[in-house]
Amino acid sequence: MQDLWRLSAADLATLIRSRKVSATEAAKSGLARLDAVNPKLNAVIDHRPEDVLKQAAAVDGAIARGEDPGLLAGVPVTVKVNVDQEGFATTNGLKIQRDVIAKADNPVVANLRKAGAVILGRTNCPAFSYRWFTTNLIHGDTKNPRDASLTPGGSSGGAGSAVAAGIGHIAHGTDIAGSIRYPAYACGVHGLRPTMGRIPAFNAALPERPIGPQISAVSGPLARTVNDLRISLAAMAARDVRDPWWVPAPLEGPAMPKRAALCLNPDGLATAPEVTAALRDAGKRLERAGWTVEVIENTPPMREAAEWQTKLWLGDGYEAAVEAAEREGDPGALACLRGNRAKVTPFDQAAYAKALMRRATLTREWMLFFEKYAVVLTPVSGELPFPDHLDRKDEASFKRVWDAQLPQIAIPFMGLPGLVVSTGLVGKAPVGVHVVSGRYREDLCLLAGEAIEAGGVPPSPIDPVG
Repeated sequence: MQDLWRLSAADLATLIRSRKVSATEAAKSGLARLDAVNPKLNAVIDHRPEDVLKQAAAVDGAIARGEDPGLLAGVPVTVKVNVDQEGFATTNGLKIQRDVIAKADNPVVANLRKAGAVILGRTNCPAFSYRWFTTNLIHGDTKNPRDASLTPGGSSGGAGSAVAAGIGHIAHGTDIAGSIRYPAYACGVHGLRPTMGRIPAFNAALPERPIGPQISAVSGPLARTVNDLRISLAAMAARDVRDPWWVPAPLEGPAMPKRAALCLNPDGLATAPEVTAALRDAGKRLERAGWTVEVIENTPPMREAAEWQTKLWLGDGYEAAVEAAEREGDPGALACLRGNRAKVTPFDQAAYAKALMRRATLTREWMLFFEKYAVVLTPVSGELPFPDHLDRKDEASFKRVWDAQLPQIAIPFMGLPGLVVSTGLVGKAPVGVHVVSGRYREDLCLLAGEAIEAGGVPPSPIDPVG
């Protein structure tokens, strides 16, 4: 049982629940894998083996007493360093937050524990969780296990890198503009951005967030199988009264005809041939599984949604964000803020009011669209995963990166769920597709995702390569 870290979360939980394997054995396997590969990746930036084994022993004790150990019984998982975990620093990749020690778990961490998961370690993110690349001045640079010259994605780059390399069976991430979906894409695993309000979250150790992040930032899972996303979503989504935006929506909605839309160039996105090929292939996989797939010229508005989302994310409190980034001195964060200044400022009361008005209008258009289609397939990015740190090369490269990420930036404005399914490799570079559905219809994303996954995925977990 040395290689327990290779198993899916669902299979491992079944073995632990049936006492064929102990949670302690699974934890030791997870720790050994972390020790073996994390030095090459820097995906996990903080972990305490004694605490990990103590958590596992508690799961084993519950099973010995005949108690229900939970959906994720003894499964080692990782959590992103921008959420509170009791006794650990919520750095969000910042030197200026190195002493922000959480006194209580964020609701998503608490829910993972309630489900029996064992928190293996904390994963890296870029400073302030900006950027589609993962480096900072406190924890350093995270590498992509499939190709060190490619970005591992961001901001949950440590999460994507860890789960692809077998450090934990599920990784927690957060997403306001692609921060779960892009690391999944870049590292060749799957990632689910749930509907806003699905998974409760709150960091007591930090000030309350502005309204933009409150109504568009979410926590969610990355994993190596779509089924593991399903069970981790169920675990993470349990009620927590500390999040006023949490919604008690059922995890399974009413049945819909298996009808999918396929859009190759939403709102004029310049989509690379390799990405287009992956999308067409995913459409054929759905058809083989009994879905009707209709190629459409366009979705409801994405470009306008992405512009407003960028304003809500970065424009509210922009000057204070720049001042904090200057204090931190992180060049990537400063490049993100300065490079978007013209897009997000000024963001006055009139702009705020219009943003929220347009949010209602565009959300309505998207929800009417999903009366006709169960899901829509779009590119995750217009390009294959970028060379690492491409956004800091020059102004043209910065613009190229942001332009390519249109579908990821757009859907949080409407609070929609989005699933990234990794479908293959182009050389060493992963490629995949973006599956979007109506609000609280993660079940439809996952249903389509499993049909796409059945057609083949990159091998995982993998040993890191240069």
